[in-house]
Amino acid sequence: MPAIPESSAGAADMAAENDYDRFAEGYTAETETNLINGYYARPAIVDLAGEVAGRRILDAGCGSGPIFAALRDRGAIVTGFDSSAEMVELARRRLGTDAALQVADIGGPLPFPDGAFDDVVASLVLHYLEDWTAPLAELRRVLEPGGRLIMSVNHPFVFKWFNRDADYFATVKHSEEYTFSGQKAVLTYWHRPLHAMTDAFTAAGFRTAVISEPPPAPGARELFPDALAKSSSGAFLSFLFFVLEAVQR
Repeated sequence: MPAIPESSAGAADMAAENDYDRFAEGYTAETETNLINGYYARPAIVDLAGEVAGRRILDAGCGSGPIFAALRDRGAIVTGFDSSAEMVELARRRLGTDAALQVADIGGPLPFPDGAFDDVVASLVLHYLEDWTAPLAELRRVLEPGGRLIMSVNHPFVFKWFNRDADYFATVKHSEEYTFSGQKAVLTYWHRPLHAMTDAFTAAGFRTAVISEPPPAPGARELFPDALAKSSSGAFLSFLFFVLEAVQR
C-alpha cells in the first residue's frame, strides 16, 4: 500500500472496503516494484525469514504471490492462501498451476492439519482484523512447536502521526482511499497499540523474538531519491515487523 493514503474523508462510503477481488490487478501492478511494497515490506519479510531451504512455509494472505515466489526461489516448500479469489488466480499465473494455492479466510478455521508448517508468513494481513484471538490461535495451531510466525502490520505510530487527535491506546477502525493503477480502492484497518499486539501474541502461545523497523532494501535510495531525501539512513516508519516463536505446550 502507499505510504500516505490519498484521503480518509468519506472513503468508506465510496466503495466496498477491502474488496481485493475488484482491484487485484491494479494493486498487483502498482505494488510490484514500488518503494513501500517492492523495496520495503516484502524484502524485510524475506530477510527476517533468513535461510529457508527445505522449510515448510505457509504464506497467509499471499496476494498475487510475490513473497511465495521469493521464498520458493530460496528452496522453501511453500503453501499459500488468500481470501481473494482474484488474487489467488494472479498468484497461479505467477507461480504456475502446480503451486499449492487455495482460497481461504484467515478469520476462520484454516484447511491445514496441526503442526503442518515450520514457518508462517503473514505480511500486512492482521491489521485488517478487529480481533486477533482466533486468527493467531489458528496460525499457532498449524505451526510446529518452535515454529515461527513472521509478520508485518501497519506501524501504530503512523496512525497517531496522521490522526493527532486519535487515542493511540484505543483499538480504532479507520478507512483510507487509494488509487492502484487507476482503480479506486478503499482499505479499512484496525489500529491497536503495540502493547495490545504483544499481549495478543503471548495469549496465543507465541514468544516475541524480534521486533523490527528496518530500512528499505538496497537500491531504494537511488530509485526513490525524493521519497528518502529527508532520512540520512534511508529508514522510515510505515510498517512494524515481528518474528514470533511458537511456544512448546
